[in-house]
Amino acid sequence: ATYLAGLCRKVYMIVRRDVLRASKAMQQRVMDTPNIEILWNCNTQEVLGDEFGVTGARLVRKDGTVFDINIDGFFLAIGHHPNSDLFKDWLETDALGYIVTDGKSSRTSREGVFAAGDVQDPTYRQAVNAAASGCRAALDAEKFLLGI
Repeated sequence: ATYLAGLCRKVYMIVRRDVLRASKAMQQRVMDTPNIEILWNCNTQEVLGDEFGVTGARLVRKDGTVFDINIDGFFLAIGHHPNSDLFKDWLETDALGYIVTDGKSSRTSREGVFAAGDVQDPTYRQAVNAAASGCRAALDAEKFLLGI
């Protein structure tokens, strides 16, 4: 949120609970940023848009109140736990649950299995990086299938 606040006039931070779990220093940075508005106890029900892109979001509070906010972009960041538990019995994972890959490749501990995106990227966790990672994994899989 603080990064986006440097790029945007207004940032809504939608928080599902009534507390932030970030460090006290990070919480204070958010609270001290004038163009960040925290919407406590809210969940996103729907991202609204038209043929030109995002126009808003429909939110629902814990008390059931539904309301819309006008926005022209939506950035999703929920937690820091990779969705890799399904694979932990077959692939090597690190202490945080990320699938371990071989160097800069997408090769995993099992031959012919490749990992990309948020399940193997503990550092950046951004959609653009996940897309690039998916491309690398596709190329690695192609080389594997062709025996190169």
